[in-house]
Parts: sequence; C-alpha cells; structure tokens
Amino acid sequence: QLHLVESGGGLVQSGGSLRLSCAASGFSFDYYHIGWFRQAPGKEREGVSCISSNDGVTYDAASVKGRFTISRDNAKNTVYLQMNSLKPEDTAVYYCAAGRPRYRYCSEDVRYYDYWGQGTQVTVSS
Repeated sequence: QLHLVESGGGLVQSGGSLRLSCAASGFSFDYYHIGWFRQAPGKEREGVSCISSNDGVTYDAASVKGRFTISRDNAKNTVYLQMNSLKPEDTAVYYCAAGRPRYRYCSEDVRYYDYWGQGTQVTVSS
C-alpha cells in the first residue's frame, strides 16, 4: 500500500530554518514527480516546490524561490524540502504528494498529484 509520511515540521522564529522530509513506501518512488504543497488556515492549498522524476528538474514558487530547496534521494525513497529564511507567512500545514508523470516535468498544480501525505505543521513566529 502506498504511503507518504512527512516529518520535520515545528515552531521556528522568523529567519530560521527547517528541513522537511517525505518518506515514501509501497510504490516505485523514482517513477513519480514529487511536490511539496502548503495550506494556511482559510486559504487554498498551493504548490511550493516540486521535483521531476526523470532528470530531477525542479520548480519553486515565486514566494519561496531562493529560500527553499527541494531534493530527492531515490535510494532512500525520500524527498526533502530545505527551508531557510523563514517568514511568518510561511506558516501552514505542509504536504508532500506523488504524481504520475503525465508530462515530462513536474507541476505546482494539485490536480496532477495522485497520492498525498497527512501533512506536517510549520509555524513561524515573528
């Protein structure tokens, strides 16, 4: 059975760093595009970063570009999101998701992802 489990969330001060992990099991991890998404209270879920299955091409939303870095270790079936220079507006529940490679490169669109983790809370205090 396919599982995605996020970890690494927590409370951090503005300007601090966190590294989120997404551990996958039950499927051919390296075949899938993997994305990180977040959802703040009262807001829609939005794409943060994603990494493609074939050549590791990444995408970062404008709001996190230069601060967040996504990476994957296919040998460990794990994707990471390194988050630096965190801001209060980064506060949200962060989810990882796996999507079949409908296109060559990953997308920030939630509709292209088939499997989701339960999420991990990230809170950035000012």
